[in-house]
Amino acid sequence: MSIAVPLYLDGFSTLPLAPEARDAMLSVWAQPGNAGSPNASGERAARIIADGRAEVAALIGAAPSEIVFTSGATEANNLVLLGLAQRVASLRPGRRRIIVSAIEHKAVLEPARLIEKQGFLVSFAPVDHRGRLDLAGLEAMLGDDVLLASLMMVNNETGVIQPLTEAAELVHAIGGLIHTDAAQAAGKIAIDVMDLDVDYLSLSAHKCYGPMGIGALYVAAHAPKPAALIHGGGQQEGMRPGTEPVALIAGFGAAAKVASERLAEDQAHGAHLIEALISGLIEGKMRVRRITGDADVVSGSAALQLAGIDADQLCSFAARHVSLSTGSACTSGQIKKSHVLDAIGFSEEDARQVIRVFCHRYLSREEISDAVRHIVTAADRSRLAAGEVRQ
Repeated sequence: MSIAVPLYLDGFSTLPLAPEARDAMLSVWAQPGNAGSPNASGERAARIIADGRAEVAALIGAAPSEIVFTSGATEANNLVLLGLAQRVASLRPGRRRIIVSAIEHKAVLEPARLIEKQGFLVSFAPVDHRGRLDLAGLEAMLGDDVLLASLMMVNNETGVIQPLTEAAELVHAIGGLIHTDAAQAAGKIAIDVMDLDVDYLSLSAHKCYGPMGIGALYVAAHAPKPAALIHGGGQQEGMRPGTEPVALIAGFGAAAKVASERLAEDQAHGAHLIEALISGLIEGKMRVRRITGDADVVSGSAALQLAGIDADQLCSFAARHVSLSTGSACTSGQIKKSHVLDAIGFSEEDARQVIRVFCHRYLSREEISDAVRHIVTAADRSRLAAGEVRQ
């Protein structure tokens, strides 16, 4: 007996694997090869890595030589923050302050806390009520003691696109370096590192229809190289040594190529689906509010406050039919309020009513209608579970 697969609306946490990425990986796995081996199989593996690196670079407008493969954006973020902190004594001895936004992913916040224990000062840039970086607030805290500002490109709980170009200009004006966690942006919006003028940029393949377990760090040709966090065979110019995962790199490259080719199509499809979802919930007598207001968000995404609904209960009641989530997947299960919603100014009660949704490229309009039906049913159960009197 087959088990029905839930309709998947939890695209902020991960996205389905693109068929092109799956095929690319299967092809590599069919023939072994280590890029460090001086034989035909090794040369083949090295070519696959070079091709994958070129496709990932093309996705963000970088040169292939500026791409360092990692296990994901978490490692890439750690490599930048901790790696630069290790080098700061010889690199820029007078700069002992790091700025991060108040809504960063834990993959930035946690290494920032480690840096603080090493004697660095960490400052938190504020956001407005829509969850968008407050540029005036950022500018006010910039000074010649700032080494690095780490500011995400798209928030993983709200989908809000951050004013990164403007932020980079402010940071560079005081001689600082700028890093962005672009895990939620790649494949969803156009990225050109030259236009953005960032020094470092983190990517994660599974956020753009690639495989889990592979990511990348863009290090601009002009930017200081972070010190390595691990040591071994000297691969990738010693910045991230270790035998390269050839199949995962092939899958990442294939996913990046598809994302580049169908960006406009994916954006239009996502916009159509999310509007259908919200309209359907409203027609189902749910009180729905987009918490990001008029802020720009990635197409297909929404952070929704469902008035009178316990979001955790809703996700639980709907789980057999629809995959939803509340806040970052990395903090699910914790009782305390999401730090992102806290930074926006949400009360504990309001924060408990928020779900995040991302409609991916492989969902159909009919599936969205089914999802709406299941969510409305789950919402009714959630109200009853919460003790609301029904007439």
